[in-house]
Amino acid sequence: MNKQQRRILTNFAVVIALTITAAFGMVELKNLVNRSEAMRAMEQLATIVRDYKQKNGSVPPETYVAGLKEKLEGQVRMGDLHYRARWIEFGSPPDTILAYVKKDYHSIFFHPGAIVLRFDGRVEWIEKHAFEKSLALQQTPLELQMTPTARH
Repeated sequence: MNKQQRRILTNFAVVIALTITAAFGMVELKNLVNRSEAMRAMEQLATIVRDYKQKNGSVPPETYVAGLKEKLEGQVRMGDLHYRARWIEFGSPPDTILAYVKKDYHSIFFHPGAIVLRFDGRVEWIEKHAFEKSLALQQTPLELQMTPTARH
């Protein structure tokens, strides 16, 4: 193989490596943007729920949140919101999960998990196994029976 052929093969390998790296980087960037937008939407929801709670003494009903979800979806990508107000009792612990959105990332930097709104207004990201364990401890048999999507 002469010098020119080696240079062509080297350049080809560099271009392929850079293309693969750029494609991988774009997928990771997309995941980062989607997750940060969903976190921002959940924080907006947390602010609205907190204001409603201060004004009315309880968390808003599902119909109220459903209307908010449509409004928030127009601004940012939240995902499939699960609002659990009907299953939460008065005086529940502050770390009770009030709402959540599951995210199924399959990448090196982002793993599957959920964005969670706690009863006390905190918004956080929880890895899939920790989320499922926490949610399972909080769900009643009636909730599991009434919401089949809660099982997966």
